[in-house]
Amino acid sequence: MSYQQKTKETDHSVIEFIENVDNPKKREDAYKLIDIFAETTGYEAKMWGPSIIGFGSYHYKYESGHEGDAPLVGFSPRKAKISLYFAPGETKREELLKDFGKHTTGKGCVYINKVADIDINILKELITRSVEFLQKTYPNSKSSE
Repeated sequence: MSYQQKTKETDHSVIEFIENVDNPKKREDAYKLIDIFAETTGYEAKMWGPSIIGFGSYHYKYESGHEGDAPLVGFSPRKAKISLYFAPGETKREELLKDFGKHTTGKGCVYINKVADIDINILKELITRSVEFLQKTYPNSKSSE
């Protein structure tokens, strides 16, 4: 049986998804983040799986032969926190996060409570570096439709 990728780009409406976010402050932040990510990457927001808003995409292939597509960067306004997705292998991430503002980190993501807690310029830098890193690492990526 082949591995089925859970998080695929879908045709679901990003706006509809955000409008269904319970917390009005989170909704507001989600719209702010869409503007920042879209402006920084030049890609439009697309839904990936049921809850990730992604920008651009790249095709990865691991040594194991496992391959798939993923957004270059993205975020998800989850109940507890907002998850920001950047390239995990990008080297300056730790350094940039020092001055990022209030956040916690997970394996591939950075969690924030609200946009007001973070430095937007550093967010833009993290987005730009992730996109550049992934496009260098996976040069066959399709940049955008």
